[in-house]
Amino acid sequence: MARRKGNDVHGILLLDKPHGLTSNRALQITRRLFNARKAGHTGSLDPIATGLLPLCFGEATKVSQYLLASPKRYLAGIRFGVSTTTGDTEGDVVALTDCTVTKKQVQQALESFQGEILQTPPMYSALKHQGQPLYKLARQGIEVERQARPVSVYTSKIVSLNDNLLMLDLSVSSGFYVRSLACDMGQMLGCGGHMETLRRVAVAGFDIESSVTLDQLDSLAERERLKLLMPADQGISFLPPVELSVDAAYYLVQGQAVKVASAPGSGLVRLYDKDRRFIGIGRILDDGRVAPKRLLAA
Repeated sequence: MARRKGNDVHGILLLDKPHGLTSNRALQITRRLFNARKAGHTGSLDPIATGLLPLCFGEATKVSQYLLASPKRYLAGIRFGVSTTTGDTEGDVVALTDCTVTKKQVQQALESFQGEILQTPPMYSALKHQGQPLYKLARQGIEVERQARPVSVYTSKIVSLNDNLLMLDLSVSSGFYVRSLACDMGQMLGCGGHMETLRRVAVAGFDIESSVTLDQLDSLAERERLKLLMPADQGISFLPPVELSVDAAYYLVQGQAVKVASAPGSGLVRLYDKDRRFIGIGRILDDGRVAPKRLLAA
C-alpha cells in the first residue's frame, strides 16, 4: 500500500499573495512549506493581483466553498484613456484616447454600478465554455458569447483620481470582475479603460492586516508556522452558531436531523457540541429541525 504523502495539517491561513504568481502556484508553495497532505484556496486572484488569499488545509477545506461565495473587498487602480486586449496590463494596447476624466464624471458613472447589476465576464477568465477555459480560447483569438450574470456592488468609494488613474475601494459579491468594471466604466465615459492594479484587502470577516507573506512563512520554523493557522469555524463566522446537546450531536453525526430550540428559522448554521467543539455546518429544514450539511471528521 502506498504511503500517504504529507502531514494532516488543519486550519485556515491568510496569505498575502504576491504579484506575478497564480493563486494555485501560491497554494502549492505554501502547501510544501507546511508539508500538508490536503489544501485548497478560496477564490482565484489574477497573477497581476496581490492581497488576501485564504488557504484551507485538511478538514478546513470543508468550509472553503462558503468562503469562496462570500463578499470581497478590493483596492483597484483603473486607468482611463487606455484599452487593452485583456482589460488589464497583461494585454496589448488596442486604443489610446486623449481625455481628462473628472471626479464628477467618475462618480456619475459609478452610480450605474451600485447594488445588484448584470455583468458580462471577460474573455480572459477561468470560466469555461464547452469544457475549455475562456482565457485559452482568447489566446487563440477566439471570442465566444458570454452570458451576463447577476453580481452585487455593496460599496464603492473613490480614494483618489490623478492623471486618469482612479483608485477605488470596492466591496463586491463573489463572481465580480474588476476588469469588467474598468472596461465598462471606460466605455461609459467614452475614453476606454483597463485595470492597472488590484489588491484584495478583505474576504468575509478576514482582513489583509492579519495575513502573512510567502517570505515570512519561509523564514519561520514549522512550529511557528502552525501557530498561524486558524480553526475552520473562523472561516464561516458569518453563520449563526448552534450548540447541540450530547444526544442531538450524536444523532446529527449519524446523519439524522434534530430539533434544537435555539436554532434560527432558516439558512445555514455553525454546529458545536456541548464542549464548544466545532463539528461542522448544518442547515435548517422547513420543519425547523437542524440537518447535517458538511461535517468535520471526528
